Amino acid sequence: MTNRTADISPLIYARVAGLAYVLIIILGISSVGIIDSNLIVPGNDEATTNNIIANDLLFRISIAGVLIMYAIVLVLSWALYVILKTVNKNLALLALVLRSGEAILGAATVLLSFIVLDLINVKEHSVLFESEQLQALVGVFLNVQTAGLDIVLLFIGVGGTIFCYLFLKSEYVPRILAAWGILTYLSMLILSLISILIPNHPVMIETILYTLGGLFEIVFGLWLLIKGVNIEQWEKHVLESA
Repeated sequence: MTNRTADISPLIYARVAGLAYVLIIILGISSVGIIDSNLIVPGNDEATTNNIIANDLLFRISIAGVLIMYAIVLVLSWALYVILKTVNKNLALLALVLRSGEAILGAATVLLSFIVLDLINVKEHSVLFESEQLQALVGVFLNVQTAGLDIVLLFIGVGGTIFCYLFLKSEYVPRILAAWGILTYLSMLILSLISILIPNHPVMIETILYTLGGLFEIVFGLWLLIKGVNIEQWEKHVLESA
């Protein structure tokens, strides 16, 4: 093969993708699921503001974790593209663009967390705003950040569905695992639309779908990390795409 990238075993890219999946879940749970959920009190701007003031370093650690997570999403997207471009290069490229969009938009929402820190820590703001107004502004920016993540979820849903469809078509992994992935990412797409159209939907819907989504990504990530992809099928698709 003339392409140096193609000369590298797909098992290497599969393991890079598998490790990325696992790290993304770990960072997502620790930064958003544990730290943010304990600091941010929905509907109570005063308590949220006080929590962030009292745990400034912890809030910054969460920001750093989220930024690293989205950087790893870029690595994951690249590795999956390299593996799956042998199946359908155009679809794999589309999925790469969508999941890269997820990472870029997700990282952009983190800027709102920096605005929150600026509102809280810059003394001039306490002169310009009453404490209630300042707390309300903190709540507004965090709510906008949450809304932005609903858009990010849409990109995850579409991009992830395409990648898993290509896995299903290629038989690089067990078909049942790929089909599970398609259902998982379609549910993320549906959750995104529900969150945008029905903002006051039951929180239980998010809890269930996020839990199932995280379970799939851990299982799929471990499969790619340990088992990799079916080399025979990969070589077959390489020959067909040559």
